[in-house]
Amino acid sequence: MPFLKAPKTRQPLWRCSDERAQKKGVLHTIYSVNGDEYTGEWLNNKKHGKGTYKWKANGRLYDGDWKEDMRNGFGTYSIPTPDGGYLKQYSGGWKDDKKHGYGTKYYGANSSYEGEWYCGKRNGWGRMTYPDCTIYEGEWYDNKRSGQGILRLACGNRYEGSWLRGLKNGPGKFFYVDKGQVYEGVWQDDIARCGQMKDWDRETAPDPTPYPIPPNDLEDPDKVLEEAAENFPIAED
Repeated sequence: MPFLKAPKTRQPLWRCSDERAQKKGVLHTIYSVNGDEYTGEWLNNKKHGKGTYKWKANGRLYDGDWKEDMRNGFGTYSIPTPDGGYLKQYSGGWKDDKKHGYGTKYYGANSSYEGEWYCGKRNGWGRMTYPDCTIYEGEWYDNKRSGQGILRLACGNRYEGSWLRGLKNGPGKFFYVDKGQVYEGVWQDDIARCGQMKDWDRETAPDPTPYPIPPNDLEDPDKVLEEAAENFPIAED
């Protein structure tokens, strides 16, 4: 029996044209109707892979990873400068066009945040440097200091303890490094409600008080403080 060769199947002409029109792989710069431009990888007509996007309206630039037309993965977001260069605003993780994961955001010449993000907000552990050289290092929730953290002031004094809604809330210690003293107690919305001031490292303090704090002669000072703290319950988020 003779062998019959099967004829080649042919795609309709419209399908071949449609496939050629699909953006796929690495392409040259593509311009949107509004003037925005993108240079990089595509998949199924969507930005996917490595690429650089520039907004015409403000000249801002994103360079990094994409997935299905959104910033996903690692990328850097920058703004233009008067001299024609770019100033980095954020570098780190992204998910669905929002800061997500670990990254660093620059708020100005002397202010930045390095740490964890969730859906565009500071969440988890992070270190924030403020313009006045104050530094907070600790936990965040919903863009505010929340949980356990340390706030170091420019003068060297510091607070170590609990935070809620961006304020000192709960048990904590405030170290007056310049005086060689420490206050330990309970805080409520940034106000020290009850606690005890003690001498701490007076020998090395640069400006200690003239006289040491006298001893506490209460029979059970810890119990007194514990009972007093019950009058200042800490609200929850």
